Amino acid sequence: MRNSQYDSVWDAIEDCPAQAENMKLRSVLMMALKHHITQSGISQVEAARLFGVTQPRLSELMRGKIDLFGLDTLVKMAAAAGLQVEMRVHGAA
Repeated sequence: MRNSQYDSVWDAIEDCPAQAENMKLRSVLMMALKHHITQSGISQVEAARLFGVTQPRLSELMRGKIDLFGLDTLVKMAAAAGLQVEMRVHGAA
């Protein structure tokens, strides 16, 4: 058995580097949105209204159902929340 070391859990479980990067970005956005909601003290109903989604959809976000959200959707939700999304691209180390 070979011991492998990964930079992130997504690198370990995804089939290819592109999928791992996509999941990393999605998880960062989801955590930022969840943090924004909890820090602002708004209810899920209020947050759903702000983000332009249903309350059950927002509940999926809060429960970390990452497979149900694409990058476009998460960026739109972040913009609706007044968050600024920035991206950096680095070359291979």
